[in-house]
Amino acid sequence: MSEALPPALIDTHCHLDAAEFDADRDAVVARSIAAGVTHIIVPAITADNIAAVQTTCDRYSLCRPAFGLHPMFAMRHQLDDLLRLRAAVQAARPVAIGEIGLDLFVTDVDVAQQIYYFSEQLKIAREFDLPVLLHTRHANDEIMKQLRRFDIRRGIAHAFNGSLQQAEAFIKQGFKLGFGGAFTYTRASNLRRLAAQLPLEAIVLETDAPDMAPAWAHQQRNSPEYLAQIASELAALRGVDLATIAQVTSANARMIFGDEL
Repeated sequence: MSEALPPALIDTHCHLDAAEFDADRDAVVARSIAAGVTHIIVPAITADNIAAVQTTCDRYSLCRPAFGLHPMFAMRHQLDDLLRLRAAVQAARPVAIGEIGLDLFVTDVDVAQQIYYFSEQLKIAREFDLPVLLHTRHANDEIMKQLRRFDIRRGIAHAFNGSLQQAEAFIKQGFKLGFGGAFTYTRASNLRRLAAQLPLEAIVLETDAPDMAPAWAHQQRNSPEYLAQIASELAALRGVDLATIAQVTSANARMIFGDEL
């Protein structure tokens, strides 16, 4: 009897270019492929980071780049970075603009600066007809306001952790919701309830590696190789088989990224 094939899974948010992977990146990718990961979306966080993201994606055929300026670095971003971002998008055509958005949890990053860079990047996404990968921590309502303002109707609310009403607003806007290691903790009651009850057609999988490790790797480096275990956790919560989770979440990701996957 032949060995069962692993599920075909898409990690829609993984910082594989991060220094935490420098020592064993090849091995991490090999283990991820063996675990069934077929594609990894690698988002940038600053203009200076775009080159590293592109290099990573050039090296590994399963990786696809997203270019963006992260809101937590808003005080570091310069106006010229928007020009650099636009030039990189025009030259390399990433699969998305990201990681972008707002973070209203941090207190040392000016909100007005965040909104400025977010809105300018939404303009770039609209110009090039690209989806957006959203950082939404404590900022779902303000982010939705900006999405409606610029009529952005395709993307992923990464690491979603809002209310059911906010989830429904993103879904109505044409977005998928990213679920990863955070919902694997039994204490994450709201996330687990959402993961169990939201339409499966609204959910995509992610790791956010090396951050946001799942429960079995608490306080350790997260890795895209854990995506199959995350998918299994979601399957158990929803009472379906792993194959269904893999098939539907991968189809959902392709709805966002199109023919690039």
